[in-house]
Amino acid sequence: MKRMLLIVAVFFSLLGNAQQKANDVNVPLHALPPDYPVPYGVPAKEDVKKKMDAVLHYLEGVTPAAMIDKRTGQVLSDVSKVDSFTIAKPGDFRLTSYEWGVTYSAMQRAAEVTGDEAYSSYVRERFHFLSKWAPAVATYYKSVPPGTSIPLKQVVDPHALDDAGAVCASMIKAERSGLVTGMKPLIEHYADYVYNKEYRLADRTLARNRPQKNTLWLDDLYMAIPALAQMGKWTGDQKYFDDAVLQVKKYSERMFVSEKGLYWHGWMENMEPHRSFHWARANGWAMLAMSELLDVLPEKHPGRAMVMSQFKKHVAGVASYQSGKGFWHQLLDRTDSYLETSATAIYTYCIAHACNQGWLDPVAYAPMAQLAWNAVSTKINAKGQVEGTCVGTGMAFDPAFYYYRPVSEFAAHGYGPVLMAGAEMY
Repeated sequence: MKRMLLIVAVFFSLLGNAQQKANDVNVPLHALPPDYPVPYGVPAKEDVKKKMDAVLHYLEGVTPAAMIDKRTGQVLSDVSKVDSFTIAKPGDFRLTSYEWGVTYSAMQRAAEVTGDEAYSSYVRERFHFLSKWAPAVATYYKSVPPGTSIPLKQVVDPHALDDAGAVCASMIKAERSGLVTGMKPLIEHYADYVYNKEYRLADRTLARNRPQKNTLWLDDLYMAIPALAQMGKWTGDQKYFDDAVLQVKKYSERMFVSEKGLYWHGWMENMEPHRSFHWARANGWAMLAMSELLDVLPEKHPGRAMVMSQFKKHVAGVASYQSGKGFWHQLLDRTDSYLETSATAIYTYCIAHACNQGWLDPVAYAPMAQLAWNAVSTKINAKGQVEGTCVGTGMAFDPAFYYYRPVSEFAAHGYGPVLMAGAEMY
């Protein structure tokens, strides 16, 4: 015992003088502490929760759920008084965007695993606000000329999967859990857009005609699949599950690069040779879409094995590109592109969730999620803002477009993923 204490004393004495003086003769070099650039090791649950709470408290203060008269700033309560001066009270983020659909789902997951009612209250208050005001705004919208600016336009008149899918999925989760009631009209309104009105290719692949005709954006897997999956679970109608599985299959056939285990960001009909890039957040949306589908897809569904196989291949591919700091790069296979927070948070959640669900071997994958969460946690500042998130991004066919996209703490895309990652690590 005395000999061991002497060795330890010598070791720390050497460190105090200068680490470079240590050698394999006077100290065991394998015992030298690594100079990790981000926290390393298993995060304490209370530390994870503290980071999540900081984000929650920030969002509570900057996302008011209220209508006001824009002339006076007065908060309105009478839904029958909607007019051209009625606006949603401004905050840092929009309550109806797809990014906030992710955030609502993340808040529900956080409430589920931590038992903290504050996360449930955040969702409940904002869904009650939307369900209260949307019918009145829809009635007003019918009475005004086309092109008139109205509040909650994404809700009452969706024009893209971005407007409908993610919020729809989060509302169904809230209805299914009993967190809220009375959301059925909005849910069915959103789901009708996703299933019946969004543009599709001839084989029923969900697609876009803007800015180019017949294009696929990988992001749209998340903008559609969770809503379809949740509709299948909520209604019991097999057609929604079938459609969700079809999207995984068709997007993967066109956009998954097997040699890398990564998806292209975009695909355009008749492009030859095809040019595309492996944008990190889009790959995150695809992974998250498959994860959410697997959560509710029946075990006996004929497409489940395909979805599970594709999910695992994608995780394996993404895993190989994690940086030594725990983050992933903006372009996954380009290490000179910057390290990006939102994608890293999405991968953290998906990998941790898959380990917790038994889909992935935790011995192989849990350390990766742990390292990623430790990295993400360094991007939550003292205000509870998430730093290092790439702003909204279109599809492009040159690398500079992705390399130089700005990052901002006001990029809404970072908040839901960070809360989801924290909840799953917790």
